[in-house]
Amino acid sequence: MKIGLVGLPLVGKTTFFNLLTNAHAEISSFASGKMASNIGSAKIPDYRIDFLSKLYNPKKTTYATIDFTDVPGLTSGSSSGKAVGNQFLEDIRKVDALVHIVRAFNNHDVQHVEGSIDPMRDIETVNLELLFADLGIIDSRIARIESGKKVTKENLAELEVLKKCKDGLEGGLLIHQIKLTEEERELLKTFSFLSEKPMILVINIDEDSLRSGSYAQKEDVLKYAEEGNVPVIEICAKTEMEISELDEEDRLMFMEDLGIKRSGIDVLASTAYNYQGLISFLTAGEDEVKAWTIRKGIDAKKAAGKIHSDIERGFIRAEVVKFKDLEALGSMSKTKEKGLYRLEGKEYIVQDGDIINFRFNV
Repeated sequence: MKIGLVGLPLVGKTTFFNLLTNAHAEISSFASGKMASNIGSAKIPDYRIDFLSKLYNPKKTTYATIDFTDVPGLTSGSSSGKAVGNQFLEDIRKVDALVHIVRAFNNHDVQHVEGSIDPMRDIETVNLELLFADLGIIDSRIARIESGKKVTKENLAELEVLKKCKDGLEGGLLIHQIKLTEEERELLKTFSFLSEKPMILVINIDEDSLRSGSYAQKEDVLKYAEEGNVPVIEICAKTEMEISELDEEDRLMFMEDLGIKRSGIDVLASTAYNYQGLISFLTAGEDEVKAWTIRKGIDAKKAAGKIHSDIERGFIRAEVVKFKDLEALGSMSKTKEKGLYRLEGKEYIVQDGDIINFRFNV
């Protein structure tokens, strides 16, 4: 999975990036005008992989990962080339989802670029920049089609959906909020529109807000998110960053004291997976224990293709054990004794946490 991190300058975006990826990207207390994006990966914590790794003691353990692109802070007018311009927006056109880091923390040493803490204003500012960036592409494509000497049937279908998107954008809607058919969305695939991507809000709070559970405009933010079907995560990135650098015993103690039950990457990963309809199936053996990311509803044969096209092509059967059954019984032999080790055909719909061994012949 690929995720783009967006937000205004000085909202803690790069701190959040460092927290997720364990990178050491430079953090500034002032708007620096930086134009380069930070790129990094994070493994997704998964206690199931931890359990299987202890059980099998494999040569290699592979967690599912998320690739993050942290683009420079957006400002009003970025999409039209003002400030540092919009060239870095191209860095996130190919991501699967966007995470908007919104500042709700107070820090007198780090001044907000707009002079005050106002999460709803900031959400609108970033939404508008994404909207304007897409509108520019749509206007250019519409003009090109309409000025063309030969307009095909496919061009006319594309033109119709582009004008529908233009009307929605000009009405203040992001493309993912516009009602489009599957056929219409298919026509938009090549554009990789920014405002079409699923959006997750991360509200970056301070330690006082973490303890109190409250921050500026919280009710307005939650109402906006509910109406737009946008997931919201509340994280104190600075505190979590500091905690992540402690040894495990101290880290757990501080997390408990602050009421932090799960790490930032854990919360973000599970939110992103659920929001995009993703699950993981597992493979386990002495050579490797690994998590594989697929979409919900995929059958066993297609899931086999995630590992290798030859396995999909030569698919015979899938040997399936539910993780919870293996965890409860402690060994594969006991799952077989209990009749919980099953053979499934190509039409079996893979479930989250299935441990699968594929039988195939090529």
